[in-house]
Amino acid sequence: MDISIIPIGNSKGIRLPKTLLQKYNITDKIELILEKGYIILKPHSAPRAGWEKSFKQMHKNGDDKLLMNDFFEDENLEEW
Repeated sequence: MDISIIPIGNSKGIRLPKTLLQKYNITDKIELILEKGYIILKPHSAPRAGWEKSFKQMHKNGDDKLLMNDFFEDENLEEW
């Protein structure tokens, strides 16, 4: 697919078709990767988005208990 470079103020840019934006779920940010002579545009991801809300709900439900002890009975803390 050929895309033209267009003037944007004192800079230059590209326009991505609406179908591409929808297909790759691109909203307001993308990640730009420069790699071996290529420019890669990747949808911006937020891998931990929503964790804070989920953790608060877990705490409210009492689901945030430790699955195992912080230390083992035979652990020698003197070495540290």
